[in-house]
Amino acid sequence: MSEKENNSNRDLSQVRFVSVDSDSDGQRVDNFVLGLLPGVPKSRVYRMLRKGEVRINKGRAKPTTRVAAGDTVRIPPVFAAERSATRPPPGALAVLRQRILFEDKGLLVVNKPSGMAVHGGSGLSFGVVEALRSAGGDWAEVGLAHRLDRETSGVLVLAKRRSALRQLHAAFREERVSKVYQALVTGNWQHGGITIDAPLAVHERRGGERHVVVSASGKPSITQVAPIDVRKAASLLTLRPETGRTHQIRVHLQYLGHPIACDLRYGDPEANASFRADGLERLFLHAQSIAFDDGVGGEQLFSAPLPDRLQAYVAKILARPGVNTTRRRKYVKT
Repeated sequence: MSEKENNSNRDLSQVRFVSVDSDSDGQRVDNFVLGLLPGVPKSRVYRMLRKGEVRINKGRAKPTTRVAAGDTVRIPPVFAAERSATRPPPGALAVLRQRILFEDKGLLVVNKPSGMAVHGGSGLSFGVVEALRSAGGDWAEVGLAHRLDRETSGVLVLAKRRSALRQLHAAFREERVSKVYQALVTGNWQHGGITIDAPLAVHERRGGERHVVVSASGKPSITQVAPIDVRKAASLLTLRPETGRTHQIRVHLQYLGHPIACDLRYGDPEANASFRADGLERLFLHAQSIAFDDGVGGEQLFSAPLPDRLQAYVAKILARPGVNTTRRRKYVKT
């Protein structure tokens, strides 16, 4: 039995020395330790690393340090009080079980609900990852292949095995992944189908979370946009991000003067108040589908329809008088 498989039977209040197996080769040490300490807050794990309580081959390690097969990692003691407060409620796991889109030996794909973070942190005691890991078994080590914002719903891909996670991360790095989103934005979209090429940078932190802005010093960021239906007060769009920057879609649409409906961070407060008064209670951004190669010449495609409440809101919007215009594709660049 491996060290990770035997976690539930070990006394975590004792110092442990864990040998890294081949399946964990190349994993960041912060993620490696989090996998060994179920229910422990990320803040506690990073404090361990800062203080040098976690060591690799007797040496201090940064969170970004990667472990290698055969390394010995010192895991400091963690007491019960540090774990129980962050245990996900059973209801969170039950919700996710009902929203499974696909599962095999390596992958787990869920239709993430709006309002649930993908992982704990920034004041959140748990997220999708922690809730799934609480089930144990072959979900005990699930890892994120990518991320979705807390208020964004839709397709989320996780890996049940380290080998599958490496393959997925490689697919993202090599741009072999295609993602499609739907969003309702403020105002009458008059840009037609366009490519937004505007670099993004983390400008400052607000309320402990990252705030992203368009900046010439930022990282290259590209989003393809196509209108589905255009109305006077709101427009429904399809979005295909070619890069995966933090808050990319939300900031790109704000940059063009059409922030997403009910976006409390990047949206228009007056428009948001109108949307809420009209019955929209959440950010209107949905991860509709994701596709990537399976490593053996085929393709895997997963999709999730718009949630019922968003579909109902769209139907109400489209029933109102408006325009439906299309224009030639343009290229927008700062």
